[in-house]
Amino acid sequence: MGVRIDKWLWSVRIYKTRSLATQACKSGHITIKGNTVKASRDINEGDIIELRKDHLNIKLRVKALSEKRMGAKLVEGFMEDLTPQEEYDRLKIINSGGFEQRGRGLGRPTKRDRRDISNFKEH
Repeated sequence: MGVRIDKWLWSVRIYKTRSLATQACKSGHITIKGNTVKASRDINEGDIIELRKDHLNIKLRVKALSEKRMGAKLVEGFMEDLTPQEEYDRLKIINSGGFEQRGRGLGRPTKRDRRDISNFKEH
C-alpha cells in the first residue's frame, strides 16, 4: 500500500506545507519515470522522484513511507538524495550572482560605498 506523493513530500520536509506540495504536482514540477504526476498518486518504496524546486533539479529515492511530518534528523531514513553535485554547484553560482544587496530606499551607492564594495570584492 502506497502513500500520496503530496503527503510524502510534505512529511520528509521537501515542502513547508502540503498545499505547496500539491501545487507543485499541479504545476508539473514533479515526475516519476518521466511522467508528471498528480498529488493523489500513490508512491511505493524504491520509487525515484524527480522534482524542480528553487532552480534545482532534485532526484530522490523513496526508502520508506510516512504520512506524518517528522523531524529533520529522521528524514534521511525515509529518502536518499540522488541529486548530482553539479546541480548544487550550479545553484551556488546562481545565488552568488554578483549582485550586491542594498536596503530598500537607500538609493544608489555613493562614491565611498563603491570603494568599499570594490575593496571587499578584491579581498
